Amino acid sequence: MKLIRFGNVNEERPGLLAKDGRRVDLSRHFEDWNPAFFRRGGLASLADLLVHCDTSELGVVDESVRHGAPVARPGKVICVGLNYSDHAAESGMPIPKEPILFMKAANTVVGPYDSLLIPRRSTKTDWEVELGVVIGKDARYLSSPAEAPSYIAGYCLSHDVSEREFQLERGGQWTKGKSCDTFNPLGPTLVTPNEIPDVHSLAMSLSVNGEMRQSGNTSTMIFNVYTLVHYISQFMTLEAGDLISTGTPPGVGLGMKPPQYLKAGDAVELSIERLGSQRQICIAEALD
Repeated sequence: MKLIRFGNVNEERPGLLAKDGRRVDLSRHFEDWNPAFFRRGGLASLADLLVHCDTSELGVVDESVRHGAPVARPGKVICVGLNYSDHAAESGMPIPKEPILFMKAANTVVGPYDSLLIPRRSTKTDWEVELGVVIGKDARYLSSPAEAPSYIAGYCLSHDVSEREFQLERGGQWTKGKSCDTFNPLGPTLVTPNEIPDVHSLAMSLSVNGEMRQSGNTSTMIFNVYTLVHYISQFMTLEAGDLISTGTPPGVGLGMKPPQYLKAGDAVELSIERLGSQRQICIAEALD
C-alpha cells in the first residue's frame, strides 16, 4: 500500500495512491495517518478495507490539490548522522563505531512539493536525500535487530535539510541547524514494507537545478534499518508514527570543493527507488 495525505496545510486528509496512479480519498473511513491510527493496528484495517472495496469507487483527489506529508506530524524525528562511509569521508569525520543520533523538530515536516524556506541570515543551507522509516507500533528495548521489521509501518523519501553554519559554527549540538521551518519535506507516499523487495538495495539521488549532486544506494549504509530501529529502542521508546531519517550518501554541498549551498530560486529534486520523488523551490525568508 502507498499511503498519502492531501489538502491545505494543517487540513490534510488521508488517502491512498492507487495502482493506476490516482490519488483516492479515504477520509470517510479513517481520520488520519497519525499515531493513533498506527497504534490501533490501522494498517491491517486499511488492508482489509481494500480487499472488500474497489478503489475505483472511492473519491478521486483532484491533481491541483496539494500533496501533504504522507503521515501526520510525528511525535519525534530522529536522525542518524554519518551513516554512509563515503559521506563521513567527505565531511572529514571518522566512520562512527555506533550510530550518531540527533533530534530534529517535528514541525519541520512538510509536503514533498512545498517551498523550501532559506532561513533569515542563512548562507549555508544544504541538501540531504535520506530514507525515512515510520514506526508502526511502540518499540522499547527490542532484543535484536531481527525484531525490528514487525515495528516498521513503512518507508518514505525524507529530505533532511541542514543549515551548516547554524549546525557546526554556532555552538552546542546540531539541533539549530536541523530544525528550521520546512527543513524536512517528506513523501510523497508512505510505502508499506510488503511493497519493497529489499529496503537495503534502493537507488537514491538528488539534483540542484538539474545538476546531479547525490547518487547513492541504501546498500552502503553503515548501520542498516533494522540495526537502527533496535539500537534507538535501547535509549528511548520509539512511538507509533515516529520518523527515523537514516542518513545521506555523499554529494552534499558541505563536501564540495569549494562548498556550495542553496539560494533563493534553486530547484531541488530528489528520489528514492520505489518511494517516489520530491521537488522544492527555495525561497528566502525576508529579514525584519
